[in-house]
Amino acid sequence: MKLPQILIEFKSKAQSIIQRSERGIVAIILKDDTEGAEPFKIYKSLNDVEFTKMTATNYEYMKMIFEGAPYKVIAVTIATASESYSEALKKLENYKWNYLTVPSADTEASTVISSWIKEQRGKNKTFKAVLAKTKADCEGVINFTTDNILSTIVGERKISAAEYCSRIAGIVAGLSLERSLTYYALNDIVSADIADDPDALVEAGELIVIFDGEKYKIGRGINSLTTGTNEDLKKIKIIEGKDMVFEDIKSTFENKYIGQVINDYDNKQNLVAAIIAYYKSIEGNVLDRNYDNTCAVDAQAQRDYLEQAGEDTESMSDEQILQANTGSHVYLSSSIKFVDAMEDLHMGINM
Repeated sequence: MKLPQILIEFKSKAQSIIQRSERGIVAIILKDDTEGAEPFKIYKSLNDVEFTKMTATNYEYMKMIFEGAPYKVIAVTIATASESYSEALKKLENYKWNYLTVPSADTEASTVISSWIKEQRGKNKTFKAVLAKTKADCEGVINFTTDNILSTIVGERKISAAEYCSRIAGIVAGLSLERSLTYYALNDIVSADIADDPDALVEAGELIVIFDGEKYKIGRGINSLTTGTNEDLKKIKIIEGKDMVFEDIKSTFENKYIGQVINDYDNKQNLVAAIIAYYKSIEGNVLDRNYDNTCAVDAQAQRDYLEQAGEDTESMSDEQILQANTGSHVYLSSSIKFVDAMEDLHMGINM
C-alpha cells in the first residue's frame, strides 16, 4: 500500500494551465553570518524583515522581492562559507512555494539548483526557479541574463543578473494572470546592459531586459524551455496557469475528498461537476472561454482497472463500466485549453 496517488495528466492540443488559490510565494536562500540571523523565517511584508539581522545586501534582495508584491517570502539562511545549497533545498522541499531565487548562486550552483527543480517537478511539485544564465531547457526554470543593472530599489551600485533575479521572482510571483510578463515595465531600472540582438536571446530561452527608447521592460515572458514544438509551454503565463490548476485540484481533492467521501458513481460525478464549475470560474483570464473545458469519468481507465482486477468486461455496457466499483481509485479525464495574453500584432494597412 502506498499513500493515495493523485495523478492529474493535463492533455490538450496546445497547452495546459492551472490556477493557484493562494498564489505568489517566493523562496530565497541567503548567505549571511550576521549575529542573530534567522536560519528560517516566513515574511508577509518588508515590514516584517529585521534589517539588523542580515547584511545590507541581503536586505536589498528582500526589498527587490517585495517590490513585486508576492503573497509572502520564505527565507532560508546559510553560512557565508557554505559551498552547498543542498540542506537549504531539503528544508524548502517540505513547504509550499512557487518561485525560488538564490542571489549568491554561481554557474555551478545554478546548474545543481535547476536539476533539483526538474527532479521536484517530476514528483508533481510545482516549484519553479529564477536563475541567472542557466540554460536549463525546463519549463520550471526562468533563465534571466541581463547584467549590470542600476536599480533605484538598491541604490548606486550596479547589480548582476543573479542579484536581480530576486526582483524577477517577486514580479512573477505577484503578477496577475490577467496579463503576461511580456513588456512588463521595470520602472526601477535606470540603466542595464541591452543586447544588440534581443530576438536571438529570446529564441535561446533567455528572459531579458529591453529598452524601448523611454523605459526599460521585460522582453518576451518566457522560461528556459527551448526544445519541443509546443510554443505555449515556453510561456511563463501558461506554465503558471498549468501549475495553479494542478495545485487547486490536488489540494481540493486532498482536503475535501481523500478518506472523507465514499468512492461510488454518484460521488465521482459530484467531483466531476465541481471540477467543471472550477473550470468555468477561471475561463477568460486562464482558460479559453470559447473552448469546451470539460471533465468526465474515464471509462477506458475504469475498464483497464477492472480487467487488471480479473473481471471480464466484454459483456459490460459503457454505463456499467462507469458505475463499476474501482476501489479507492478515481479515474477522470479532462480537456482544457489555456488562453495567452496579446503579445504579437499582425496588421496589414491598405492605402
